[in-house]
Amino acid sequence: MDRPLADEIRPRSLDEVVGQKHLIGKGGMLRRLIESGTSANMIFYGPSGTGKTTIANIIASRTNKTLHKLNATTASLSDVKDIIADVGTLMAPGGVLLYLDEIQYFNKKQQQSLLEFMENGSITLIASTTENPYFYVYGALLSRSTVFEFKAVPPEETLPAVLRALDILKERSELPLSWEDGVPEKIAMNCGGDVRKSINACELLYQSAEAKRGRLKLTLADADQLAQRSAMRYDKGGDAMYDCASALMKSLRGSDPDAALHYLARFLEAGDLITPCRRLLCSASEDVGLAYPQAIAIVKACVDTAMQLGLPEAQLPLAEAAILLATAPKSNSVVEGIGAAWADVKAGRSGDVPRQLQNVHADTTGTDNRQNYKYPHNFPGHWVAQQYLPDAIKNAKYYRYGDNKTEQAAAQYWEKIKGTAKEEEA
Repeated sequence: MDRPLADEIRPRSLDEVVGQKHLIGKGGMLRRLIESGTSANMIFYGPSGTGKTTIANIIASRTNKTLHKLNATTASLSDVKDIIADVGTLMAPGGVLLYLDEIQYFNKKQQQSLLEFMENGSITLIASTTENPYFYVYGALLSRSTVFEFKAVPPEETLPAVLRALDILKERSELPLSWEDGVPEKIAMNCGGDVRKSINACELLYQSAEAKRGRLKLTLADADQLAQRSAMRYDKGGDAMYDCASALMKSLRGSDPDAALHYLARFLEAGDLITPCRRLLCSASEDVGLAYPQAIAIVKACVDTAMQLGLPEAQLPLAEAAILLATAPKSNSVVEGIGAAWADVKAGRSGDVPRQLQNVHADTTGTDNRQNYKYPHNFPGHWVAQQYLPDAIKNAKYYRYGDNKTEQAAAQYWEKIKGTAKEEEA
């Protein structure tokens, strides 16, 4: 069975690895650790195809430890026990280097089984994950490891790997092989920072190329078709989804309609309507709020319409909602107001509801059943001064009028009403 080209040309030294300059570039922390021969426990976190397995292999080749590889998607606790059984025997005289791929699929018990041997140095663990380890890796294991974050490889750094793959294919090809201008750049651009995917794309392009006049030629059109959707990283429920949701929300808050449309388009391309709908609805209250109170009703209508239409037509009402929110005036007075009030409640700063606001019921003291509630509509301007907050926090201020036109108009209105009422009382 032929080995995949991506595996066959996997780098064997740090200098051959593309990307991750912040980790293995000159003076990079991970590079220094590897070159010093350390065998520290590590967790490699980042997207697929960014060099995690490659660098783990390079580390393994520099140690005298017996290398074992497991993939947590298929491995079991018995597999871990079999490896641990080799520790201290002739099978692993220098200890074990365990490379555990996709560690997020190991449950707590499986992860805990490694702790004792990590602590006494019998096992050196290098684990990799595409998800945030601080959410998926058991805390005790995490505290014994150093986390290194891998980044998607930019196109300009992916290009050398693509050119190397194409040159190898050219040497192997029984027919003369060439490619149109821009094909390497197109592959590097359209594979979303995944070096393995870009090399696989080269191999698939070669295998699908049609022979014409005794020659093979890779075309831009084929490269484009092969790379459809490849440039976008998205895994529902994973880091990429939450990062995209966060970026959409922050673009709306930052009043950047172009960025908001971009991140919305990512969700649409992935076929996810639920996540952007939730973010749009939230932003209407969290970021626009009382600066434009009608926004929430409009956004709700757009979301309902989108869910009824489905894709692709849903793009239109959702884009309308995104542009509306991004270009609307902003106010976070709602967020700050409820946040401050809730903080007081959580801290136990409350007290009894004032007597005049209580539901009408018999006073158990048997002295005075009158509540002395003042009905605001019986007074000029439909307002009258009376205490609404409990005694313990009667002077608390939670809501502050925003500096936008709508809230300032309300502030001026109530300042006039309340000021007039106080003058009449005086």
